[in-house]
Amino acid sequence: TWRNIGFARENRTVFLSILGISWFWLYGARFLAQFPAFAKNVIGGGEGAVTLLLATFTIGIGIGSLLCERMSAKHVELGLVPFGSIGLTLFGLDLGIAAMPLSAGPVPMTVGALLAHGSTWRILFDLFMIGLFGGFFIVPLYALVQLRSAPEQRARIIAANNILNALFMVVGAGAAAGLLGGLSIPVLFAVAAVCNAAVAFFIYGLVPEFLLRFLAWLLIHTFYKLKKRGIEHIPHEGAALVVCNHVSFVDPVILMAISPRPIRFVMDHRIFRMPIISFIFRHSRAIPIAPAKENPEMMEQAFAEVGRALDAGELVGIFP
Repeated sequence: TWRNIGFARENRTVFLSILGISWFWLYGARFLAQFPAFAKNVIGGGEGAVTLLLATFTIGIGIGSLLCERMSAKHVELGLVPFGSIGLTLFGLDLGIAAMPLSAGPVPMTVGALLAHGSTWRILFDLFMIGLFGGFFIVPLYALVQLRSAPEQRARIIAANNILNALFMVVGAGAAAGLLGGLSIPVLFAVAAVCNAAVAFFIYGLVPEFLLRFLAWLLIHTFYKLKKRGIEHIPHEGAALVVCNHVSFVDPVILMAISPRPIRFVMDHRIFRMPIISFIFRHSRAIPIAPAKENPEMMEQAFAEVGRALDAGELVGIFP
């Protein structure tokens, strides 16, 4: 077991993706485990209510996964992972808030009677959206783990993922049991949503690629409709150069949004320091360069960094 986890730790991005997947299962299991008690003691339903909650949550995950595939345009779109975590937090929090004023009556209500209440529809909507955004969150992470794992160790890394998933769910169940000693189930849901936001900030701080892809994906898909051809020519691993025509300052952001893997752009040092977008370029580890007449030392440093990036098997983008 420890050896398999060791294989997963060899690639930092893969291991952190596995931790993200494991967190999702901890988060989801915390909701699923409480459904029977939540249905009976909070919304006042019987076994039919539990089935309704489970079905709504499950259908949400299925539709979210299908939408994720459609929105990813046939490549691993890491930009959807932060999008998913935002939805998991917001709708998890709203679920807790919506359920806090509720209290079960002495007689369990039928599904029909429950659906006559507006509060039930709000709860079902929140559960559906948690499942939907869960699909956005987890599908790219699973795909990334498979894509960036060393082929000769891939099965062991998937095994390590399953081991950590199970461990996180057990720890989450223990934590929930402890918290329920002093908290109600709706408050537990709200606390889980806040914890999800904290975990998301922690992961995106360690791997800025997720957040950068999200910003690039959001910016580009808000203002442009992209037609992509030839993306399959970008290798999924190994050193490569992406050589591009330069049309506008937004070109690197467009390429970041559609490339299946991170690109380290070589760019003029003035563009590298431009307000707002400099945040994206700096955290995507772009390589600033200057003309030989202006700063020969910076130019040499840039070429040396390009060499190191290619030696490390990275993707480098240049604008001739």
